[in-house]
Amino acid sequence: MTKYDEMIKQRRDLLKAHDYEAIPQEEWWKPDQMKGVDPPPLEKPFNNDANLIDLVDPKDFKVGNVPLIDAIANRASQRVFTDESLTLEELSFLLWSTQGVREVDKNKVWTKRAVPSGGGRQPYETYLLVNRVNELERGVYRYLPIEHKLILVTKNLPDADDLMEKAWYQKFIGKSAVVFVWAAIPYKTEWRYSFISYKDILIEAGHICQNLYLACEGVGAGTCAIAAYEQKAMDDLIQVDGENEMTVYVSPVGKINPR
Repeated sequence: MTKYDEMIKQRRDLLKAHDYEAIPQEEWWKPDQMKGVDPPPLEKPFNNDANLIDLVDPKDFKVGNVPLIDAIANRASQRVFTDESLTLEELSFLLWSTQGVREVDKNKVWTKRAVPSGGGRQPYETYLLVNRVNELERGVYRYLPIEHKLILVTKNLPDADDLMEKAWYQKFIGKSAVVFVWAAIPYKTEWRYSFISYKDILIEAGHICQNLYLACEGVGAGTCAIAAYEQKAMDDLIQVDGENEMTVYVSPVGKINPR
């Protein structure tokens, strides 16, 4: 078996049935939840002294009133964007539609959000590469779903050409108004599901991104999810370590011409 064949086999193991009877009945395989370890934070911690940026409250949304049947029928990957900016309300709606929190468990074990998640663990953090959003400076931001606010990560946002290079020369990423970058913190799910977590983590990226596609229909915008990007460069851009947190999915968003 070549090294390539070994690598393919390892990747496919994520999708295969687990032989639970072959697992020794020992402590090593048990998730930390079963061992009495406290759960990790429901969202990535931030400095309490940080300057948080308010978003539009969901109950005040005036956008997004598109019939669901139309949103589903019109859903398509869009790679041509206008130069128009997103409004802060439109961005708030897109964030709420993809990771909005409806309920927080009093014991801080789970949250109920706009998308499903195994055990309510919600392993993803949402980062934004903001190019053209009214009331926001260009830069990299992180969404705080429990607070429904933004926190600035850095003002150092690459120009369009540099960003395009990080996405394997897909030009439309550099022309978008904002790029959604979803990074997984595996331990959020591992704490509950041990080594069977990884298929679930990857599936959940699809839940989030499909909601983004549908929500874009409600604000006259479009998106095109991409998995072809330079992993290390994207991790560095959003300032994650690539070990305990890593980029999984990227989706540029921009206004589109009326159909």
